[in-house]
Amino acid sequence: MDQGVIDTPCVLPDETLKEADVIIFAVYPASIFEFVQKNISYFKASVLLTDAAGIKGDLIARIAPLLGKDMDFVSGHPMAGKEGSGFSQSSAQIFNGANYIVVSGANNNRDNVEWLKSLAMALGCKKTVEVTMEQHDKIIAYTSNLPHLLAVALVNSKSMNDDTRFFVAGSFRDATRVADINAELWTDLFLYNRDNVLDEIEMFKEELALWSEALEKGDAEKLKFMMRSAAMKRKALYNA
Repeated sequence: MDQGVIDTPCVLPDETLKEADVIIFAVYPASIFEFVQKNISYFKASVLLTDAAGIKGDLIARIAPLLGKDMDFVSGHPMAGKEGSGFSQSSAQIFNGANYIVVSGANNNRDNVEWLKSLAMALGCKKTVEVTMEQHDKIIAYTSNLPHLLAVALVNSKSMNDDTRFFVAGSFRDATRVADINAELWTDLFLYNRDNVLDEIEMFKEELALWSEALEKGDAEKLKFMMRSAAMKRKALYNA
């Protein structure tokens, strides 16, 4: 409150919740369902619920039966974040230029979906993308879960020792930035999306196998092809 982030604190659910037209959940995925289940009697009859959870899993399907006929849960996921955890890591600019994923379904009120998209743009996001829950979780396994997993694995490698810090430059720093990870949150995210993450691990193993084969055979052309292909794909990704 001292920093002007909170106008009115609400420690316990009471009549204050009934004044809310929109409730945004910025908590761990498991906590969202628990809060709705426990406190839905305090919600406004026409409330719009949304969230910022990084993985959806069965969250939408579990919440839907709890809602009144005029209530709506339109799930969201701002593609904005940083390493670390806690209020000290917050930033008023975190949404600037980010993409905002809206996870909608046939039962959602289109006015609410469009309102959430408008909110994202007002926060500074550059684009909103609308997908299904299944599409969201599958893609996020590749673009978010796998990179975090690899960063942790790289730092935990047996090659890490006291002298490593003298040999670290930009590539290692960039590749391991998100290894400064909120373990409690990310344990939930990995387990909620376990099947998709396991699929991505297997596909990554296949890519590593190609590197092992090319190195063992001394196949310079194969190595050049893989690196040039990656460079072209990355440029296309960020210049689109």
